[in-house]
Amino acid sequence: MPLVPAQAGTQKLDSRFRGNERKKRGEGNTVKRLLFTLLAACAIATSAVRAQAYPDRPIKMIVPISVGSVTDVAARLTAAELQARLGQPVVVVNKPGAAMVLGGSECAKSPADGYTLCLVSPDTMSFNPLTVPNLPYNPDKDFVPVIDMYHVMEGVMVPEAGPDTLDALRAKAAAAPGKLNYGTLGEKTTTDAFRQWLGEFWHTSFTAIPYKGGSEITGALLGDTIDVAKIGVGNMTSQLQAGKIKILALNASKRSPELPNVPTFKETGLDGFPGGPIYWGVVVPAGTPAPVVAKLHDELLAILQSRKFLDFAANNYLDPAAGSTGAFAAFLKQDRADAKVVVDKYMK
Repeated sequence: MPLVPAQAGTQKLDSRFRGNERKKRGEGNTVKRLLFTLLAACAIATSAVRAQAYPDRPIKMIVPISVGSVTDVAARLTAAELQARLGQPVVVVNKPGAAMVLGGSECAKSPADGYTLCLVSPDTMSFNPLTVPNLPYNPDKDFVPVIDMYHVMEGVMVPEAGPDTLDALRAKAAAAPGKLNYGTLGEKTTTDAFRQWLGEFWHTSFTAIPYKGGSEITGALLGDTIDVAKIGVGNMTSQLQAGKIKILALNASKRSPELPNVPTFKETGLDGFPGGPIYWGVVVPAGTPAPVVAKLHDELLAILQSRKFLDFAANNYLDPAAGSTGAFAAFLKQDRADAKVVVDKYMK
């Protein structure tokens, strides 16, 4: 019987050993993959169970503006309807101040469990990230979009004694550059950016008169101390009905049934302003389980499409925009891009 050289025998043993090791590693990897799959399945099942049980305690809705505004009233109406549908209290918590920074920060710090809903606007999601140093939240990382609620119908307003049409206002402004007073909410705001853009568009200019809020601008129009402003129509429904203030153009997707003779911005060419609409939507803290986000979206969609909410929106000059979560996410991305154009040109 021939003898096998010692080196050859050692090589065979090493080969067998390495083969066994590879086999063991392969088996180990298979076990790891099985365990990972099992854990993932358990996580999905747990999330689904939680979604089925959700909600089992009160829900908080953070509103980043003061009590009494149209948006606050809309939020409370939505909260009441959501409470009726979910069977749990939905409590509105107002966190006004600092250009929506306080509300956004409170939302970002809240647990991602579906028990905190947050109303957001262009300030929260688009302008603050571009204009506020050391912003205490990141809208791209800290929030998950749920649904776009509505867009605020804004109008170009003039006093009772002002021009009757937008063309007449344009002619008056062009004839006296810098002579017409324009009500704004201060420097580096979208109201002032529109003032600058309108001057460029009409080849003239307006003098900015800053105010703290829409009610003050309304008072200035009533007192005939400013010649023009662009603000939310809901701020002055009674004054419009009484004829104390005129609206010459409406920033809405279509003409309002309540103002059938008022053209839209698109009809008059004012839709060329690079900034997006003033909107309000709902987000939740990042990490909120997907089934919970889906459930919240579906419930809110039903509320926003209900006759009760649609009537409220029509009476307060709000343009309903309820759609899918994906559509809201895409809208937010585009609005940030639009905001950057405005900030780079008019807010630096």
